[in-house]
Amino acid sequence: MTDKKRTILHAIDTTGPGGAETVFLDIAQHLHLPYYDNLAIIKGSGWVEDQLKLRGIRYRIVKPFGFLSIPYYYQLYKLIRRENVALIHAHLLGSALTYSILSLCTRLPLIATLHGRVDINPRERFVFIKQAIMRMGVAKLIAVSRDLASYIEARKLFPRKAIDVIYNGVDQHRYSAGAPEKLKAQLQLPDNAILIGSLGNIRPAKNYETLISAVSLLKNPQLHFVIAGHKKKDLMEKLEKQMQEQGVAAQMHFIGFYDNTPEFLAQLDMFVLSSSSEGFSIATIEAMAAGLPVIATRCGGPEEILHHLTTGYLIPTENPEALSAAIKHLLDNPALASQLAKAGHDHMRITFSLGAMLQAYQQHYYSLLHEND
Repeated sequence: MTDKKRTILHAIDTTGPGGAETVFLDIAQHLHLPYYDNLAIIKGSGWVEDQLKLRGIRYRIVKPFGFLSIPYYYQLYKLIRRENVALIHAHLLGSALTYSILSLCTRLPLIATLHGRVDINPRERFVFIKQAIMRMGVAKLIAVSRDLASYIEARKLFPRKAIDVIYNGVDQHRYSAGAPEKLKAQLQLPDNAILIGSLGNIRPAKNYETLISAVSLLKNPQLHFVIAGHKKKDLMEKLEKQMQEQGVAAQMHFIGFYDNTPEFLAQLDMFVLSSSSEGFSIATIEAMAAGLPVIATRCGGPEEILHHLTTGYLIPTENPEALSAAIKHLLDNPALASQLAKAGHDHMRITFSLGAMLQAYQQHYYSLLHEND
């Protein structure tokens, strides 16, 4: 060990809010090893930088100059040397690739966490070259679900034996408090309105088209569906057109990004995930932590989070009829809804806690640091 304190470098290549970004922040904030500092590297300003400041995490912004730009890599190389970095932890494909190259140059161990199938796009440019670089540079590849690990293996990125699965976790204590009913007031809804919520940026994989069609089948004006997440303009225009055509615009509320997830969830009566694909689903375990009954599609990650009619309600993907029937079933059977919510909360606390996730990563940190001594 050198006299100078060593550093664990945490890197991500996105700047907006999301599940992967939340995990990145939680690990950088809470996973501390004796005699090591944490340093986060991001590519620009935005929500992630705001959170780094709020949480008191030391960070640097290093803006890219383009793929395989020598000035960009040289800048990162100098920072790694100056900070006496001992281990790198990268999230998502872009950072995993960048730091694979730097790991090969510096001989530092690299942990790469992939959070969804979007990270393994077979149509990515230079995909075979990128995969070869990652296989050489990554010391430990982490997938956030068994389903994602199998998908990575099927795409021949890494063999299954080289992939470890660590489920994402959340701090359940943040979700225990109640919240004022801001949403009903802001949306000018009656007191007897039933709020069913979804949480996730407006993008194709969230498949809000299915949710809109399910609402049209329910034909219950007392139900109001509140979706929190950044809006993508072109997709939002299509969703708005669909809502108008199916006559449910008054019941659907796309409210944009909500900066207090526990507060948002505390105001709901039920949580719905209509996605067509999820590597894991932070939103699902957050809803469980908030004590909500959860309905989710069998889209990958949720099948490892929920047990059907035990800790939640699982339905097929892209099936509005199944989604509307599940919502009606739980509304008509409040005792079942309450039972699922309690069991889901207990299961989340044991299996998907922040502490369990941090402990699993800590073991890998120590293992790789010991190997590199």
